[in-house]
Amino acid sequence: MRGSINLVKQAQQMQKKLLETQAALAEEVVEGSAGGGMVTVQMNGHQKVLDIAIDPAVVDPEDVDMLQDLILAALNEAQEKAQELAAERMGAVTGGLKIPGLT
Repeated sequence: MRGSINLVKQAQQMQKKLLETQAALAEEVVEGSAGGGMVTVQMNGHQKVLDIAIDPAVVDPEDVDMLQDLILAALNEAQEKAQELAAERMGAVTGGLKIPGLT
């Protein structure tokens, strides 16, 4: 009986820590960039884009494709960093246990 009570308490503590960690991820900011910093994207730990900065020097009406590629590259880099951050933070709470839907 005691073992199951302790297990329930541990699960409740883990759930509380997971919720706290998820809330903290909303405050964490990562940045992706492309073109040597000509395009930067800031994203939080929930993979929500917070800001995009484009250096005016890279805006060329004759080469819109290049600008689009830079934006995509910066977004993808920021998203990868946000995913890594979430996996790291959540893994610290779960001890590496993979829980579907958390990362």
